[in-house]
Amino acid sequence: MPDHGLFSQVLDPINRADPYPVYTRLRETPILREEDGTYIVNTYTEIRSLLQDPRVSSEDLPKTKYARTGNLLRDLIFNPVKAWIVDTHRPVLFRDPPDHGVLRRLIMAEFTPERMRAMDGRVKAIVGDLIGEMSGRDEIDLVGGFAYPLPVTVICELLGIPPGDAQKFQSWSGTLTGALDPDRRIREEDLSKTAADYDAITAYLRAIIKEKRKRPANDVLSGLAAYKDKKLGRMGKYDLIATAVLLLIAGHETTVNLIANSMLTLLRHPEWLEKLRRDPALAPRIVEEVLRYEPPVHFRTRKTLAEIHIAGTVIPKDAPLVLLFASGNRDPNRFRDPDTFDPNRPDNLHFGFGGGPHYCVGAPLARIEAETALAALARRLVNPKLLVDPPPYRPGASLRGPAQLRLRVSGVIP
Repeated sequence: MPDHGLFSQVLDPINRADPYPVYTRLRETPILREEDGTYIVNTYTEIRSLLQDPRVSSEDLPKTKYARTGNLLRDLIFNPVKAWIVDTHRPVLFRDPPDHGVLRRLIMAEFTPERMRAMDGRVKAIVGDLIGEMSGRDEIDLVGGFAYPLPVTVICELLGIPPGDAQKFQSWSGTLTGALDPDRRIREEDLSKTAADYDAITAYLRAIIKEKRKRPANDVLSGLAAYKDKKLGRMGKYDLIATAVLLLIAGHETTVNLIANSMLTLLRHPEWLEKLRRDPALAPRIVEEVLRYEPPVHFRTRKTLAEIHIAGTVIPKDAPLVLLFASGNRDPNRFRDPDTFDPNRPDNLHFGFGGGPHYCVGAPLARIEAETALAALARRLVNPKLLVDPPPYRPGASLRGPAQLRLRVSGVIP
């Protein structure tokens, strides 16, 4: 009989450093029904199929719930109206067609290949500055000193947000990314905290967008606020705020994990770190393999809009799903020697950026940041060694990466 309740072990922080043995057990059953009625999808083919299936919905977030204040006007009128607005104007990541297609098209008008390529020089400059700040130190925290500030600075400059405001939205971001974990969606205190922090970050971004309308600049938020599609018109104000929230949070949180996971993997495989030092052109292949081997996003949740027959299982309508990307990425029926880190791996079609209609909008930028970062770190850090392995991890199970990555280095090459 299959081992029910295995997914709770994925969520358990005790397994955060190495969830892969749990995934191996989960893959014994391609689609496993948990006791609460959630269906966990564990194998590559089934995940790929459901990502493309129109009977699978991304609109699975629980309704917004504010904490009671004791003020009748606020509790019975004001907050319920706010909650309705939030629930009907979710970010594009949590929207289905036709809304999803409309919003994505408007977003992609700003996230053009030309704009992403134009960021290359700026990313190199930020990387150089951050590594330069490590000079004269023999111990560094690669997360706090590099993997976090790099993507935060990049996304703030891209959106037109003051980089010095990072401390303002760091805690809000942590709360909202934590809400991706199913267990965080059922606790009253977590729901209230999510609603409060979403309010705070939307108020912050609303003020910035208001200023962009008055004084537009050459940044993404100014562009989104002004852009008018010939067929679709302009993005509505509530969708614009929700989009700004998503771009700000997703634009740095996943890339922090990608860079930190990449360096952790290279430090555990020093032969590849040395190869990269000698040949920076290997960076793209290394990043692609890390996206498979140690991805920044381990799973996403969905729900079914109709009954689905798949892999000998009947998933009923309105059933919650978990698409376990990190398990699919190590499915031996799809990848040869899946537990081996091999940047020379052919046909590496992984789930590192999701898949289907919701494939990550920021994937090109994340690749630029990670490839530039790894090549520079490999070249400039002299004899880097892990001080703690495994490192402490950030709280979330869905977005998984080290909270710290403490290294000892012999020096930093100018």
